[in-house]
Amino acid sequence: MESGIFHTTYQQDLTLRRTPAQKVRLGLFIAFVLIFPFFADNYYLTIANQIAIAAVGAVGLNILVGFTGQISLGQGAFMAVGAYTASFLTLRLGLPFWLTIPLAASVTAVVGAIFGVPSLRLKGLYLAIATLAAQQIIEWVITHWDAVTGGVEALVIPAPMLFGLALNTQFRFYWVSVTVAAITVLFTINLFRTRVGRAFVAIRDQDIAAEVMGVDIFRFKVLAFAVSSFFVGTAGALTAHYTTIISWERFTIETSILYLAMIIIGGLGSVSGSVYGAAFMTLLPAVISNLGRALGGVLPSLGQILPFIQQAIFGLTIILFLVFEPEGIAKLWRDVKDYFRLWPFSY
Repeated sequence: MESGIFHTTYQQDLTLRRTPAQKVRLGLFIAFVLIFPFFADNYYLTIANQIAIAAVGAVGLNILVGFTGQISLGQGAFMAVGAYTASFLTLRLGLPFWLTIPLAASVTAVVGAIFGVPSLRLKGLYLAIATLAAQQIIEWVITHWDAVTGGVEALVIPAPMLFGLALNTQFRFYWVSVTVAAITVLFTINLFRTRVGRAFVAIRDQDIAAEVMGVDIFRFKVLAFAVSSFFVGTAGALTAHYTTIISWERFTIETSILYLAMIIIGGLGSVSGSVYGAAFMTLLPAVISNLGRALGGVLPSLGQILPFIQQAIFGLTIILFLVFEPEGIAKLWRDVKDYFRLWPFSY
């Protein structure tokens, strides 16, 4: 009786889904994603769109923090670059929706690479402070560069058009957000099967040893910032086109902390963990709000303290995961799969 997974060819070993069970789960998930919008109402489609956009940003941040080991507190700022660039290209240059997203992501990648230059000399807390400085600098530029960003006033852009169809409903935008999220996940999974991705991981594990083995530390650290910022900028551009109202208040340090929480709770160094964390941190406020409304008749004062309860639960969730499961939801799900794969010989 075989106990484990055995491969006899390199092709089997390199496939993304190595077992029949993994292929079945993937097929069921794809079927659910395709069928879901036809049965869900507007509220659940809104949550699904928010999860998809958050997943793109979380995967981007995890490339930098989880896979390369470079701490960043500038997620909100880089998302703002993507959002405001997409808005500028739409309002001032009149470019189509499908073109503004990759252009905005590319601009964000350049900005991220510039702020990634200090990573050659800075590590850990010092690098986190440097990225926090990037957050403050970009925020200041956005609120003071009135000619381009509109300053503190919100920008309003028209609903995106694709193939002559206005993406002004949750159902129509769902297909865009899910498609971009799927491309992001697939690209990132394959990235870490390449030489570049393996260099990122080597830098995370021990940068000095990686340099001794011939890895160009400076080049790959800056490249990690650029690749990460590209997807973060994509999330920002999607946010701009999704909401059609762009304000700097949407991209503050709180946003950076929220995305950092997503990858911590989902699992650092895990692409699927980024998606799990994005889903968890998007659903958590919705569940708390619904529960608060349900208990509003019994506890009328609950509505006044509900925002504080959300913040408390937010912080407590991060602490509990760090203490009891530092590898996040991805590790919990992996344990569940291993239990059933090895049952009844789970030891």
